[in-house]
Amino acid sequence: MPKYPFLSEEWISAARGIYDAHRSEAPALPVVLRANLNITEVPFGTDPLEAHLDTSSGELQLDLGHLDAADVTLTMGYETAKAQIVSQDQAAVMQAFMQGKIKIEGDMTKVLGLATAGPGGGPDAQALARTIAEELQQITE
Repeated sequence: MPKYPFLSEEWISAARGIYDAHRSEAPALPVVLRANLNITEVPFGTDPLEAHLDTSSGELQLDLGHLDAADVTLTMGYETAKAQIVSQDQAAVMQAFMQGKIKIEGDMTKVLGLATAGPGGGPDAQALARTIAEELQQITE
């Protein structure tokens, strides 16, 4: 399986394929969040890289560019974003937040709600979240 730089157009396309392949298995996400992401320290392209995540459809949508009506804007370094999205390393993300390396503008309660909600849906949903994380790791340089 080819590997791509995290958040590159190629990575986004491959990640979208992974999510699409598992979409029918995934329970609806319990928290609605529309978040713009400013990713700094990007090793390629524009810095900061503008991306967004949107759960308003009940599914996680991650793509490049900003949303017009976001609930929140998160600014973080490339490695922190990678730890959150690919590795799902909550300890690294919490440490970055405590060190002021994640800046949140807007409705912080929605971010915390999504962070504490987890995948929901019981053991099957948790197993699916682990599978997706493993597949994302396989496509990430």
